[in-house]
Amino acid sequence: MGILSRTSYVIRSKINALLNRAEDPTETLDYSYEQLRDELQDVKRGIADLTTQKKRLEIQKRRLEENIDKHNEQAREAVRQDRDDLARKALEKKKQKMNQIEELEGQIASLQDTQDSLVEKKDQLESRIEEFRTKKESMKARYEAAEASARVSEAMTGAGDDMADLGRAIERAEERTEDMEARAAAMDELQDTGALDDVLSDKDQIDRELEQLSSDSEVEAELETLRTEMGRPSAAGNGGDGAEETDVDATVEDLETEVNAGADAETETESESESEGTDERSG
Repeated sequence: MGILSRTSYVIRSKINALLNRAEDPTETLDYSYEQLRDELQDVKRGIADLTTQKKRLEIQKRRLEENIDKHNEQAREAVRQDRDDLARKALEKKKQKMNQIEELEGQIASLQDTQDSLVEKKDQLESRIEEFRTKKESMKARYEAAEASARVSEAMTGAGDDMADLGRAIERAEERTEDMEARAAAMDELQDTGALDDVLSDKDQIDRELEQLSSDSEVEAELETLRTEMGRPSAAGNGGDGAEETDVDATVEDLETEVNAGADAETETESESESEGTDERSG
């Protein structure tokens, strides 16, 4: 096979494949059915034209037959008047008309045979068209049912082009979502560890930790002040061991003893003052 032959073969095969993909069987069946109907209409028009032509010949034949009767009367009248020459002319015209009638009868018979043949073909064509219409509707129903079944199967299995595209779109969306989630988690981790310093700040991680310690110290100092004002134990004492707690308890007991002793001394002094006042009033 030469290059040109192979090229032509490849081109024809490509075109045939494209036509097969583009062809819709239901449309092809409908088009074929319309073509048959057009052919039937052509046959019917042919029969009508043929019948019209036959009717014209029949009309012409009747006119010739009327002329024959006329020429017969002319010949009789000429004989009664002893005009054989006129009678002869009339009979000659009659003969011509009869020859024409005979020729017309042959043409009419031929047209009638053609008409009968066309009518028979028309009937056969109508029968074929009706049979084709029945098969066409059956094939269309089968094709549409098969097409619907194939679409449902493709949709359920995800094998269709649209479902495949949708599946790939979902996969791409999931991949991008996972990438963004991983990136956000990485940025949060880097931010927590101080690996990413604020581009608008001169502080590094050490500065931030020192500021945090300073802030914590200020909070603890304020808390200690509040506890002292409210007479609550020091937070530092709460964090010591058992010996330190015992020392604190002893100190608190000593303070309570001193307070109680002072209160007793004041009571005794007041009692003595009252006794002296009583003695003076008695004297």
